[in-house]
Amino acid sequence: MFNSIINEDANNDKNIEICEEDTIRCKEIERSIIKKFRPELWSQFTKAINTYELIQDGDKIAVCISGGKDSMLMAKLFQELSRHGKKNFEVEYLVMNPGYNDVNYENILNNARIMQVPITVFESDIFQVVDKEITGSPCYLCARMRRGALYSKAKELGCNKIALGHHYDDVITTILMGMLYGGQIQTMMPKLHSTNFEGMELIRPLYLIREEDIIKWMNYNNLKFINCACRMTERLADSEDASTVSKRAEVKELIMELRNKSPYIEANIFKSVENVHLNALIAYKTPDGKRHHFLNNYSEYSE
Repeated sequence: MFNSIINEDANNDKNIEICEEDTIRCKEIERSIIKKFRPELWSQFTKAINTYELIQDGDKIAVCISGGKDSMLMAKLFQELSRHGKKNFEVEYLVMNPGYNDVNYENILNNARIMQVPITVFESDIFQVVDKEITGSPCYLCARMRRGALYSKAKELGCNKIALGHHYDDVITTILMGMLYGGQIQTMMPKLHSTNFEGMELIRPLYLIREEDIIKWMNYNNLKFINCACRMTERLADSEDASTVSKRAEVKELIMELRNKSPYIEANIFKSVENVHLNALIAYKTPDGKRHHFLNNYSEYSE
């Protein structure tokens, strides 16, 4: 017996069919999440949801799938939560095709079939637009455009939240990047209200999951996912300038070097933005944009 697993926003109704072999493999993948990798994946997923109050009753969440390992795992975790969780919520598994090449696009569809994730696909021309950007790195522009398109489609589908697959290592890398290249202390928040889409929120349910554990799960199940599939990345993949595409990769490498010197480095970076002492800062900004300098209230400071 075969079941359709894809709903495309296109005139040609393209369906992916699932056979018995796919179902057996899918069950093995799901079992690995709940059993073998339960402490590293499932427990950290539910802990993040509870700790940061990411889901409320009545939510309709667009789980945004890029085709990479993180978002595909997130989709499976949401499926398990829908089956076994206590929250009364709905989920849409949303895939945007911003202009993937045929190989990458088929990889996403194939993984959706293997993992039995009922995806909704919609098209955009973001890669084509960003590819014309000739000044500086296009990564920021691409990320902003993709997020806006996802918000828009999610709202059209009646969702009030979008879920992105950023994990623990993305968080600590963001913290360190802000300090080293942005001259500021800030973090990647576990949830945020949308500025441009009223009533919408962004949540990050993989917030406490380590990337190395995602990779272990992927390899254990012999799964192959796409990496960043933008055209510039593809062009520079074999170029000497490839290392300049993203400062993020550079900072991740730095964190790995520091980890070899101390196993506490990563946890300390993560905790640093939870243990901020305002009276030990030269200056800070409040949400209204007002800047507070320690000299303004220096009479209140002491050793």
